[in-house]
Amino acid sequence: MDNAIELAIKTSSLTKQFGSQKAVNNIELSVPKGSVFGFLGPNGSGKTTSIRMILGLAEASQGQIELLGHPIPKELELALPKVGALVEGPAFYPYMSGRNNLIRIDSADRFANSKTRAERVDAALERVGLTNAAKKKVHAYSLGMKQRLGLANALLKPREILILDEPTNGLDPQGTREVRNLIRSLANEGITIFVSSHLLSEIEQLCSHLAVMTAGKIVAQGSIEELRKESQTRLILKSDRIDEVVDLLKQQGLSKLSLKPDRIVAPVPGDFDVAGLNQLLVKKKFMISEIRLEQPSLEEYFVNLTGEGFEVVR
Repeated sequence: MDNAIELAIKTSSLTKQFGSQKAVNNIELSVPKGSVFGFLGPNGSGKTTSIRMILGLAEASQGQIELLGHPIPKELELALPKVGALVEGPAFYPYMSGRNNLIRIDSADRFANSKTRAERVDAALERVGLTNAAKKKVHAYSLGMKQRLGLANALLKPREILILDEPTNGLDPQGTREVRNLIRSLANEGITIFVSSHLLSEIEQLCSHLAVMTAGKIVAQGSIEELRKESQTRLILKSDRIDEVVDLLKQQGLSKLSLKPDRIVAPVPGDFDVAGLNQLLVKKKFMISEIRLEQPSLEEYFVNLTGEGFEVVR
């Protein structure tokens, strides 16, 4: 990633070891300011442990962390007031109203201004669309409303970055849409959003950048656009006299040919001259029923990197 890009989160050789097991293994995260950054990986891959270290909730075994330019944990108190976080689900008193829960939480924050508390709580509730439910007891909230209340809590003060760990986990489709729309609106305000998820569909819909984590390691990182280009372009070819076509393709320097029942699939460079190959095949009187280039989906690319599948739809 371009060193000139200002980073909201930067880690170097970040490691967390439990006994002989490295839950997080030398990760190098680079989260650009103003981005919606997806932290994608199967459950148990080390995402939450990484987030807890970034927020100073867990001590790193080794490595460095910078959060909004501040070394963590040394300058944690300088960084945290600029950071809103929703980690491992919001915890509220069920028989208190949403508004009173936020007042209680803000009262416990020694950095919070008590004179502006009521005004800030009301503004945060309005921002997440909970004004009409502000006086309702939290036990009567849907899961989506509880997640939005958690986001309101994270927004009680002006934030430069929001760190959200599985923000749509357990939500029904309506709750998922509510939270996604809210994240988009916050991103449009210029807040850096760091979203951890095991859902590829969520990351593709929301994020401009991402890192892919598996078994404690980051195996890919960059903008969505950059990572799409990393996947291997494929030639898809359907023709008669398959054996002869295979021989011709090998003569053209194509290797790793995969024979399917009705077609040939071969990895090729992104600038492969498919029109020129088609002309050659026609000239040699092959019957061509299909010839095209295909870019594998991000899902295929990530599965190849991690050896694990990602949930693609809700």
